[in-house]
Amino acid sequence: MTTGEEVKKLAALARVKVSDEELPKFTKEFEAILAYVGQLEKIDVPKEGTERPALRNVFREDTNPTESGTWTKKLVAAFPYKEGDALVVKQVISHE
Repeated sequence: MTTGEEVKKLAALARVKVSDEELPKFTKEFEAILAYVGQLEKIDVPKEGTERPALRNVFREDTNPTESGTWTKKLVAAFPYKEGDALVVKQVISHE
């Protein structure tokens, strides 16, 4: 049986605000979800034929590679923001 505290912890992990009035409703729904997913344990899955084929990498021959530094000056010239030799980009990942 799921407790209200467990639902509150799960809501905090999911960054969902759950009021005390909504807690019984969410607890009931969470238990229903767990019961539904629990039905997967009852499924009889055959063991044979589940072996995966061997993985392999396919490499192509690197013919006529571009000489190092060929495009560097054009890329740096087209970049809008620079600090010395570094190219400045907008932060994509936040730690909030």
